[in-house]
Amino acid sequence: CDTLHVPLSLGPLADPVCTNMGNPHATFFVPDAGAIDLPALGPQLERHKIFPERANIGIAQILSPEKLRLRVWERGAGITLACGSGACAAAVAAARRGLTGRKVEVVLDGGSLFIDWMADNHVKMTGPIAVSFAGTLDGSLLA
Repeated sequence: CDTLHVPLSLGPLADPVCTNMGNPHATFFVPDAGAIDLPALGPQLERHKIFPERANIGIAQILSPEKLRLRVWERGAGITLACGSGACAAAVAAARRGLTGRKVEVVLDGGSLFIDWMADNHVKMTGPIAVSFAGTLDGSLLA
C-alpha cells in the first residue's frame, strides 16, 4: 500500500497519510479540523480492518507552510489535548505531501509543539513542559 495515499475514507475524511513513529498513525488533511466530528469518526477509524493493531488518528489543517492545526484520537485513549508522536507524524505527513516544509509548528488543543524532520530523517520535537502530577509511593509497594 502506498502510505502517502492510503485507500481509506469515512464521512468527510479520505486519503490519509500513514506514518510509523514507533506507533501507527493515519493523518487526514482537511480544510477545517474543528469541523470534523472526531468523537464519532475516531473510534471507527482507529479500529478499521486496515489497522490490525489499531491506529492513532490525526485530523490536520494546514494553516501555513510553517504551521498546522492538529486534533488527535489516540488509540485506546480517545481524544487527547496533545500527542507528541501524532504531532511528529502529522508534520512528516504534511512535508511528504509537499504541504509544508520539514520544520513546522503544530498547534494542538493543549498547546504548540515544534517539529523538525531533519535531513537524516530523525524527527526532533521541542515545546514547553509542565509538571502535571507529583506523588509519593508507599515504601511497601517497592518491596
